[in-house]
Amino acid sequence: MYYDASALIKYFPYFLPAAWMTIKISVLGILLGLGLGLTAAFARISRRTVLNAPARAYVYVIRGTPLLLQLLFIYYGMRSVAGLDAVPSAVLALGVHNGAYIGEIFRGAIQSIAPGQMEAARSLGMSHCRAMIRIILPQALKRAVPPLGNQFIIALKDSSLASAITINELLLKAQQLASSNFMMMEMLTVAAFFYLFYTGVFTWLFARVEARLAVSART
Repeated sequence: MYYDASALIKYFPYFLPAAWMTIKISVLGILLGLGLGLTAAFARISRRTVLNAPARAYVYVIRGTPLLLQLLFIYYGMRSVAGLDAVPSAVLALGVHNGAYIGEIFRGAIQSIAPGQMEAARSLGMSHCRAMIRIILPQALKRAVPPLGNQFIIALKDSSLASAITINELLLKAQQLASSNFMMMEMLTVAAFFYLFYTGVFTWLFARVEARLAVSART
């Protein structure tokens, strides 16, 4: 058994549809997670038990169970109840999973803002909601960008678990091709190339966002 480097180029085009599927479910999952996370963060810092308790339970359950279990649970559960296909099930699972972690990122960022800023905004006549949107949240978002970048990259790599519900993403494509050409290491190398490319692009993008926010904070 030898490593055939020419197979990397030969089979590269076969991975393109799977690469698109990987980025699609990752981006949609993280966008859903951002919405859920922001909602969970506001609920977690609320003093109302009716909001705080469900958000606390959501974060506890999601952080206490593996993503693969959540993925299978949502896939088989939603398919039997609502007839949901594999792709929307994967997006939903990634969104719900990342929402719990993003919620904690937002909560930490919001609570890191000095309480005096809220008090000052309220003393100027702003409502609590308006002060949160115009004063607190913009500062919190700047502080949340670095951990959000890390969470996005984790979500991208976690999308490989979608192969467990037959979604034709990069890892499943590598396994399918390797089962026919018996070049497992070569196919895994091509899949790894796409993951490294994606993580490199997103790392660069978030670094640019951080740099822009740092400049705007100084001006």
